[in-house]
Amino acid sequence: MTARSELTRSLLEVLGRIPGLRPATPATTHVGSRVPWNLDTMAVGIDEEVIEIRVVALALPLPPILREAEAALRAALKETGWKDARLRLVVCDIDAAALTPVVHASDAGA
Repeated sequence: MTARSELTRSLLEVLGRIPGLRPATPATTHVGSRVPWNLDTMAVGIDEEVIEIRVVALALPLPPILREAEAALRAALKETGWKDARLRLVVCDIDAAALTPVVHASDAGA
């Protein structure tokens, strides 16, 4: 296993402990679900200067969730060769379930 693949695995483990976010991965079919690797790794891009993690928001509001994720992910980078890399969290989508409470709250006031 390479240092990048180990870091990817570590970052995905950290992300998995953050309520309200999940890795943004391509939609799969029954064929795609049988690939021999973790599709979540496709949500992580690592180069020398930037680590980009693409996520789907499962809850709102986003700012406190993203701050929690940034702090946890930055801590995971602390003892790695990427400790000085920029960390970029990209919200690619918002799950419809995250919007349901917002829609119901606005309906209640009407």
